Amino acid sequence: MHTPSALPSLARVVREEGLVPEAIPRQVVNRLIVGIPRKARERMLAEAELVDLKFGDVLCEADAAYTEVYFPLTGFIALVATVSDRPPLEMGLIGNEGMLGATIALGVAAAPLRAIVQGPGSAWCMSVATLQQALAEDPTLSHLLDRYLFVLTAQLAQTVVCTRFHEIEARLARWLLMTHDRAHADHFHLTHQFLANMLGVQRGAVTLAAGALQRRGLIRYARGEINIVARTGLEAAACECYAAVCQDYAQRLS
Repeated sequence: MHTPSALPSLARVVREEGLVPEAIPRQVVNRLIVGIPRKARERMLAEAELVDLKFGDVLCEADAAYTEVYFPLTGFIALVATVSDRPPLEMGLIGNEGMLGATIALGVAAAPLRAIVQGPGSAWCMSVATLQQALAEDPTLSHLLDRYLFVLTAQLAQTVVCTRFHEIEARLARWLLMTHDRAHADHFHLTHQFLANMLGVQRGAVTLAAGALQRRGLIRYARGEINIVARTGLEAAACECYAAVCQDYAQRLS
């Protein structure tokens, strides 16, 4: 996801219409919204609200019906699976490359996974009815979301493979890269325990893996504050799963 999208920029359009505050970096747009034809996009955004995503907020529970859908800008969302008496396991991330609620395009109103805000920031929020109306009016949007759902499904499948077969250090590097892509900053806050829960490992394993990445000069990590120091080195340390997910997105949506 680090490779810039080939889709046209929406930043000028939304700023001229006063739909995005100046506090949001000019280069940050939702890449799905960018791909919607202008008239359909304007109708959608006229019904949307710019909202703050707060760390830890649960946006939906598995099997519950969506009431709103979200197109993140500077915030990002973790999709997690849960079982009884176990911490949630991270399955995927949604940032400004995607949306929460894309299954509405398939006629499925229920959320497949719990969605938790992992990175605070902003997002476009609209009702399910608004999205359904947009889908009915413009087949381009439906085709776009179909391709995005393919990419998201591939990401979820890749995460399962990664969790089963790859070493913790490489998995942590992958997960930090995915977070870095969506945080729009080299610095973000993630505790060892939160990382352990997301990766499905013990806290001590994350401590050892993060320490190894830090000794190699790839990150700085203290009291939950993470700084990405050497992006290229972190990509080399990550397992093949990160590149595979990026390639899927580039082929289907860029």
